[in-house]
Amino acid sequence: MKTLKIMLALGLLSLASLSVQAVEIRDYHKDVIGKDCKSCHDNGIKQYPSDQACLQCHDVDDLAKQTARSEEEKWQNPHNNLHYGKELPCQECHGEHKVKKPLCSNCHTFKYDKHKE
Repeated sequence: MKTLKIMLALGLLSLASLSVQAVEIRDYHKDVIGKDCKSCHDNGIKQYPSDQACLQCHDVDDLAKQTARSEEEKWQNPHNNLHYGKELPCQECHGEHKVKKPLCSNCHTFKYDKHKE
């Protein structure tokens, strides 16, 4: 009976470790993050990363400059827009492990060709 419990525990442990290793990481983050999930998941592994975790590496002002539009489309900048300014939570548009549809696409039809899910 004791051997059966030990075997069951080892089996469950190996399944849990396989599921963690099978998580996809975007190519542009692999070199930086590696396999250290806690570097982003500062609220716990099963929780979305906080904006502060994203902002450790990404500067919102730099992102706003990179995604700036022409003067006529000024407020269509996803990182500095009419509705949220620079305060839109990163997870509303970006997902590391699953492709996400940007929040703005629920109402707006414009495209962000360089959007990184």
